[in-house]
Amino acid sequence: MGLLDGEPRVVTAGVSLFADSLADQAVDTVRVDWRPPADDPDGRLAAALARVFADPRRAEADATAVGRMLAAGARLVDVRPAGEALGLERGTFLHAGPPIDWERASGPMRGALQGAMVFEGLASDPDDAARQLATPGAVRLEPCHHHAAVGPMAGVISPSMWVFELADPVGGGRAWCSLNEGLGKVLRYGAYSPEVVERLRWMSAVLGPLLQHAVRDAAGPGAGGPVDVKAIIAQMLQMGDEGHNRNRAGTLMLLRDLLPALIDAPGNATGAAAHLTQADVARAVRFVGGNDHFFLNLVMPACKLMTDAARDVPGSGVVVAMARNGTDFGIQVSGTGDRWFIGPANTPQGLYLGDYGPDDANPDIGDSAITETAGIGGFSMAAAPAIVRFVGGDVAFALATTRRMYEITRAENPAFAIPVLEFRGAPTGIDVTAVVRTGILPQINTGMAGRVAGVGQVGAGLVTPPAEVFPAALHALAELAPPPA
Repeated sequence: MGLLDGEPRVVTAGVSLFADSLADQAVDTVRVDWRPPADDPDGRLAAALARVFADPRRAEADATAVGRMLAAGARLVDVRPAGEALGLERGTFLHAGPPIDWERASGPMRGALQGAMVFEGLASDPDDAARQLATPGAVRLEPCHHHAAVGPMAGVISPSMWVFELADPVGGGRAWCSLNEGLGKVLRYGAYSPEVVERLRWMSAVLGPLLQHAVRDAAGPGAGGPVDVKAIIAQMLQMGDEGHNRNRAGTLMLLRDLLPALIDAPGNATGAAAHLTQADVARAVRFVGGNDHFFLNLVMPACKLMTDAARDVPGSGVVVAMARNGTDFGIQVSGTGDRWFIGPANTPQGLYLGDYGPDDANPDIGDSAITETAGIGGFSMAAAPAIVRFVGGDVAFALATTRRMYEITRAENPAFAIPVLEFRGAPTGIDVTAVVRTGILPQINTGMAGRVAGVGQVGAGLVTPPAEVFPAALHALAELAPPPA
């Protein structure tokens, strides 16, 4: 019991019997939805929860963080080489997930780095690349997230690769992501064969410059303005996509917006695209149109803009990043700055390609869980019941999953409406305290990379974070909470 303006006030938690009795007596009562964590033998989690719930900043902090997340926009403003856009120097490579070194890197992470070394001309072949990468100080490895970037699967970005550049017109943030290579034997899944490297070279010489021309043309004087990626995401959720493993509608809507400028490129383009031909345009259009996942690499930086807008709100337990490097799974939380809370990555369970099976799959990898962090992907599976044919489960599971995610989030995003749920907004703003209280883990649907470097994609499936990262974040929030009055 405490005093507020001289009047008695009671804060109740847990079952409602006590609160109901006080209310019947006209006692001013504040009800707190609090339950002790299920697995807490020494009571430390309960104490941390109590400390976080007692933080007077919490409610307003979470509302601020989620409000910024919901308000953020995402517009495609440019396509540029990563060295120019991100200031990457030769010999610097970005990767998915929390920080990691070569010694602890998984097979697909190693394979992607080896391929990127060959692509950059720093190694004569993958074996030479591996020798150099194993030499301390030979290259510099940094997480994409530390540069406001995101990368699918291994997420390797090198200076010569081209990246999408998105801007938030509300908060002013910027985010970047590599161009999507397609499925199968591709760099992001750890493949490094000659055809993988040759495809990357074509993407840098032809696809990147053409997209740059089209994007800049769309945003130029007299045009319709930059492509509104957030608006496309909102539409694709109503067309059967969920934004992580199903992006078919999103890819075709993007192509619709860029196609006129792409067709006009020969004879009208300047800069890197000035020398390209109608045959180059035709190949680029076929490549984008035939790659249903192409738009994923725009969804990811759009979600990065949303979650970055929610960062650094003292007292907030809203998750602003979930990322995996194939060895570790890490989360970041609004109220704890840039600190990573890390546990071992789980291996997805799902459907396999060809003769591959569970023994071939690497543990979870990629920055693409930024989609779930922002409320789509696995959180919006109800919008895309057909996704279960790609990742496993059934339609009932997809519907139940989205409904379950509302239990661990702080808000619903009205911009991302889910038709089958009567256009209810997507569950948004993962709350660390809710995950710890309920034991419900965020649901992620993802691709599966082969555990051996060079293999590529072996399937797609479902996965959750390691449970221990959320209590770790909770304890950090408790330590930062002001002392009880």
